[in-house]
Amino acid sequence: MRIGLLTEGGYPYVSGEAGLWCDRLVRGLEQHEFDVYALSRTEREEAEGWVPLPPQVGRVRTAPLWETADDGTVYGRRARRRFAECYGELATALCTTAPGDPAGSSETLAEEQSALEADRFASALYGLAELARDEGGLPAALHSETAVRALERACRAPGAHRSAREARVPDLLTVAARLERALRPLSLDWYEDDDLGSVDLCHATSGGTAALPGLLARHFCDVPLLVTEYGVRLRAHYLTEPDASPAIRSLLASFHGRLAAETYRRAAVITPGNTHARRWQERCGADRAKLRTVHPGMDAAPFAEAGESPECADPRTLVWVGRVEPAKDLVSLLHAFAEIRRAEPAARLRIVGSPFGPEGAAYLAHCKGLAAQLFPDEADGPHAVGRNPVSFEETGGPELPSRADAYASGALVVLSSVVEGFPSGLVEAMFCGRATVSTDVGAVVEAIGGTGLVVPPRNPRALAEACVALLRDPERRERLGAAARARALELFTVEQNITAFHGIYLEILSRTPVRRVVLDDTGAPLPFAVPAEAHVPGRWSDPTARIAARGGPSPSLSPGSGTVRSGPGWATDGPVRATAPVSATEGAAR
Repeated sequence: MRIGLLTEGGYPYVSGEAGLWCDRLVRGLEQHEFDVYALSRTEREEAEGWVPLPPQVGRVRTAPLWETADDGTVYGRRARRRFAECYGELATALCTTAPGDPAGSSETLAEEQSALEADRFASALYGLAELARDEGGLPAALHSETAVRALERACRAPGAHRSAREARVPDLLTVAARLERALRPLSLDWYEDDDLGSVDLCHATSGGTAALPGLLARHFCDVPLLVTEYGVRLRAHYLTEPDASPAIRSLLASFHGRLAAETYRRAAVITPGNTHARRWQERCGADRAKLRTVHPGMDAAPFAEAGESPECADPRTLVWVGRVEPAKDLVSLLHAFAEIRRAEPAARLRIVGSPFGPEGAAYLAHCKGLAAQLFPDEADGPHAVGRNPVSFEETGGPELPSRADAYASGALVVLSSVVEGFPSGLVEAMFCGRATVSTDVGAVVEAIGGTGLVVPPRNPRALAEACVALLRDPERRERLGAAARARALELFTVEQNITAFHGIYLEILSRTPVRRVVLDDTGAPLPFAVPAEAHVPGRWSDPTARIAARGGPSPSLSPGSGTVRSGPGWATDGPVRATAPVSATEGAAR
């Protein structure tokens, strides 16, 4: 089958967040063809290029979300009226009192109002998409004063929730700019019968903006949609917008919530990566019958040596491995280690990781200062040089060449986070056969099951007591480590992830009606979209065979001209063939 893989800030870019998972999926399903449709988030991401692509990637189309978009499209009076109506409906759906607010007089009334607003949002969204298809794009209109005034009217209208009514002009300008960026996929020329309309299935690797092309492919071409989420966009919005005004936070949260609900309603299947994400999806309106939990697949091979030799670990060393940032709460870990040292004076702590951004660098400096204050340098004798029992290190050096070496250096792995999605670092420790002590956040309990100890977050005393208990009981540590490795190998490997998605692809296609016919050069229909005869010399394999939607010719052809309609200037002009692996350097050059 032919899969349209939809990404945002991920595959095929080298620095993509979900790039490694997508690359493993594509390479593992080599019997299928993949077309990649990628939205890039930053200029740096595009400059660093692509990962090497396997032969089953047929084409890659990209569009940036980071640069200012203005395609120069000027609307006539009728198009401006259409835009004002659709955008006004969208804004009204974002500002209307949400279900559960005091304005709702009963549960039934709240449900009816929620369904009405969901339909209003969907109608407005697809109305904007149809306008973009007819007129050539939306960027100029979404940047216009008309959009800001429509937002203002919706915020001042009766029935708008309180935080929307409090929005000021700077808030409205910010929200309009954010909506313009989020809605850029509506202006792309990807939704024709020879583009996303020609795939058998759209697989969105995240919700939010990445899923928009899949929604439009379903709307225009009836292509079924599969949505995979390891982190829910609405949850991420609440975590990453702490300094915005209440009006901005409320309006953007309403947009992400409405878009998530529409995505879940239209998707054929939704695959959360863990129960934590699944609960958020259900809260946003996902139908339980569509949900299939598929844990992320990780490569166990690099950790095999450490997992098969647990006796090599230093029984007195605790290890923390991850990305240094405030959400990891290393301050609580250092205070917990102070109590651990009082109970076990020979204990040592290795903090392995690099900071993330300027905030992470400042946090790392703060933690180093705290460690120097809590743990003065110690020396083994009067003529020896002292050293701190807490060390801050990074992988890649001669002492810790890899993350597997970091986990292998200690008998106990600690996670102290206050916010966590799926704890991939814990799974790596489990592959290494290490016992773990973790805080109860995100999907931690789901990942480790009963193979590690779990304590409340921001509780240094509980964290210290759990660590001391395992440091003093090597047999228990060994049992937990062995159980953790067995659990990880059963649930979290690349193989189980690929097998699960292969089955889901087949399940969706088995329930999907025929959407199109394939015609040969004489205009006669071929029996299947990609017939088995295509691999046998004959008329079925003729390269002039074309796909036609049922009911008429491809809308990608301008009437009477036979030429493909051009898309917006800020998107890639045409498909990029990738029949051979592309290096990061070559990708950047493109």
